[in-house]
Amino acid sequence: MMSGTRGAPVKMQKMLIRLMVLVGVFGLSHGAIQRPDYDDTPNPEFLNPSWMASLPDDQPLSEVTMPGTHNTMALYGGVYAECQTWSLASQLRAGVRFLDIRVRHVKGNLTIHHGVSYQWAHFGDVLEGVSDFLQEYPSETVLMRLKEDFSETNDIYSAVVDYIHRYAHWDLLWHSRLVPTIGEARGKLIILQDFSGPDLGMRYRSLDIADAWKVPTLLHVEEKWQSVYEHLEAAPAGNKAQIFLTYSSGA
Repeated sequence: MMSGTRGAPVKMQKMLIRLMVLVGVFGLSHGAIQRPDYDDTPNPEFLNPSWMASLPDDQPLSEVTMPGTHNTMALYGGVYAECQTWSLASQLRAGVRFLDIRVRHVKGNLTIHHGVSYQWAHFGDVLEGVSDFLQEYPSETVLMRLKEDFSETNDIYSAVVDYIHRYAHWDLLWHSRLVPTIGEARGKLIILQDFSGPDLGMRYRSLDIADAWKVPTLLHVEEKWQSVYEHLEAAPAGNKAQIFLTYSSGA
């Protein structure tokens, strides 16, 4: 896993206006490794569940560097599907604040998938996990990109609303397209809506997103990191009414 900081070439003068999505784990190692830059063990070495408590209430959320995970719930499926080794609860307690959730829609049911690989969970498990965490740590906020995966109904809005009422509560959500302040966001789940329908939160496509996920060979890794670096460099001078989302993941 990687922290939400810039790389070594960048001076740490102030917080960056962006989210940093952590590299997924693709099962490339034979033994468990736990280092500051990479961790494929089941449990984080360090926990930081309330790091947002020290942030001033009047600071825009867009000015805060927030670590996140790509395909947050993809814990199963081997080399082609597994992206994480920490559970949702462990990720949140470690300090992760951006979740990437993919749901398959079948007759109103929303199961968690990474492509064909079922992840032995449903959307209600995610909502309960986030709700429980925010109830225990009300100083925090969680952003959740939500999209349909491995189904093509293009009609998940009603099912999502049903799950929210069943497994969380309506007031848990941030109900605006506008970027909140830290004070406004505390205790809230901010859905980054990557599907059609009335507003549930912010629109995912309204973010400034760098997601060059195709890395065909090892020779292209430098290009990938250059795209990440350039987006991080652009973030501090970017529009504070917009969140920058930088994916460092690639396949």
